[in-house]
Amino acid sequence: MLRLLVLATLVLCGHCSEQYIEDLPDNSRVVGGTNSAPNAWPWQISLQYQSGSSWYHTCGGSLIRANRVLTAAHCVDRVVNFRVSLGDHNLSVNEGTEQIIAVSTIRKHANWNPNSVSAGYDIAILFLASSASLNNYVKLASLPADGTVLANNYGCTITGWGRTTTGGSLPSILQQAPLPVVAHSTCSTSSYWGSTVKTTMVCAGGNGVQAGCNGDSGGPLNCPVNGVYQVHGIASFVSSLGCNAYQKPTVFTRVSAYISWINSNI
Repeated sequence: MLRLLVLATLVLCGHCSEQYIEDLPDNSRVVGGTNSAPNAWPWQISLQYQSGSSWYHTCGGSLIRANRVLTAAHCVDRVVNFRVSLGDHNLSVNEGTEQIIAVSTIRKHANWNPNSVSAGYDIAILFLASSASLNNYVKLASLPADGTVLANNYGCTITGWGRTTTGGSLPSILQQAPLPVVAHSTCSTSSYWGSTVKTTMVCAGGNGVQAGCNGDSGGPLNCPVNGVYQVHGIASFVSSLGCNAYQKPTVFTRVSAYISWINSNI
């Protein structure tokens, strides 16, 4: 799922300001994306929930310790059984590289308000019931230095199994799409997101073509720094005008704003 914000002249409207698009039992993809190479993003996980005897993809996440996953708080607001699939590429096929591990504990930021995603703090750490085996298919994500803010138009990549369009098709292969950073000074203007975006968030995209969508929440914004991809964002919300609405970039929790919190909760 990916939070959608309902806008009224670019200002959030009272009690109806924010709505969920419900979790869907799909293996959908990034809007405007392409198939990733198998296990090209080995820290990417699929967060799955149990319904009956079946498990369904709901969000993404990033493996930051062998037994810790970084994701969005709104992904785990529901009280259900969760598990993660690591080393996955095609959710419809058992490729032999997957590791399935139960989630034992969920730690959300104390300031997270499920009724106000635009307030920020959309971040959570999942404690896994056992440690993953690190290999060529399952690796730890690199995180940015505390306080790092990337420049406008910095080239990053979103990855996930989120929808191709709002209500769109449902392929099962992990997708990727280029999403350049939109500086806060631009993203917070009235023609973009206005005061909805905070300095603890990072905007990326907004070209009306590529974007995150339902199913991408919690997944990483991967940005190359000194030859290494770092997870600079956790997918948080998009516009109710459409996942890829022009000048409504996908909004991510800025990981570098929460490094101290992450370190104290892992």
